[in-house]
Amino acid sequence: MADDIPGRLLLDRAVISDPYPLYRRLRAEAPVWEVPGTGVFTVSTFDLVAEASSRVEDFSSNMLELLYRDDQGLPGKMSLGDSGPQVLATADAPFHALHRSTVFPELVAKRMRALEPDVTGIADDCVARALDRGTVEFMEEIGNVVPITMISRLIGFQDWDLGQLLTAAFDSTAMVGATLSLEELNELLARSAEVWEYIDQQIATALATPSDDLLGAAARGIQDEVFDAFEATVMLQTLLSAGGESTTSLLGNSVRMLAEDRELQRHLREEPNEIPNFIEEALRLEAPFRFHMRSVPEDTSLGGVDIPAGATVLLLWGSANRDPAEFDRPDALDLGRRVTRHHLAFGRGAHHCVGAPLARMEARIVLSVLLERTTQITLATEGAPDWVDSLMVRRHRRLPLRLA
Repeated sequence: MADDIPGRLLLDRAVISDPYPLYRRLRAEAPVWEVPGTGVFTVSTFDLVAEASSRVEDFSSNMLELLYRDDQGLPGKMSLGDSGPQVLATADAPFHALHRSTVFPELVAKRMRALEPDVTGIADDCVARALDRGTVEFMEEIGNVVPITMISRLIGFQDWDLGQLLTAAFDSTAMVGATLSLEELNELLARSAEVWEYIDQQIATALATPSDDLLGAAARGIQDEVFDAFEATVMLQTLLSAGGESTTSLLGNSVRMLAEDRELQRHLREEPNEIPNFIEEALRLEAPFRFHMRSVPEDTSLGGVDIPAGATVLLLWGSANRDPAEFDRPDALDLGRRVTRHHLAFGRGAHHCVGAPLARMEARIVLSVLLERTTQITLATEGAPDWVDSLMVRRHRRLPLRLA
């Protein structure tokens, strides 16, 4: 059973590209599984992931280490010591609630509605350019462009190239992707200093000249002593990476599903009101973030498995979302599911993603524009879609398409 599962499978590159057979095995044989000899545990069933998410005293969001792929292909731990950022997504109560209340008002429905014309305009421009060429690398031309443009505008970043911001966002999620070597991880940490310095400068400007955006909200949080300038920088970098990454992954995964299913395309063109249901199924089937990490402050247990203090626990959203104990036909795309948002793609409980409304809105608009402006979307023959080498994110590195 659990002892028969090789630890190297978790970070095996073939499994990274198609993790679902491993997820099925883990759910059946080891719902709580320790990767042998590593102190890293995975949780793979819906009920146990939901339980661990609610037991915040036993499973802390505080990030105490980063994972990397060691020489044996197993997850190694690089301790962050006392420098691990405990901000927003990596903060426990009461700090998480304070941080969230500081930034969340900027992400409510009114703000989303104000951004919709901008998203539509960018999507129109991107799709028009793609149609002129016929064959397009979707991620480069559309999937990466729209989310990083919108999250940078929402935050209020000025005077930096969008390509640099996209690289910074992807670098941030690569740090927690668990597939870099220790040397590569250290190099990436050193390279991140440039974006940290840029965000520091942006915060200094916002402190001097208040603005009605997330930079302004962060500046007010510093002035009200909710958090300090370092924590504000971590928060904005987190929002940049998560806000860009989640929608980028969602767009690529959704469009690939469309390209593989002409009947689905036809149906959604005829019934565009079902695009939101399609988005929820795409989120469930291909969660943009496949896991989130929890630390264990004291000895505990989950699902009958003892977990010692100091362990690292990975809550596998991507596995829980395909649990047959929770979903009928879990591997099938079903637009008629009774409760469309009954999935864990944006997390669970207090740490449910604050940017979920933005991701859903961007995906709805981009997919609507793409389906309206095309009669056919197919995978290009020039190259197959491939995935970023990351245990955490489920994002296409390349997605060549033909658009008619």
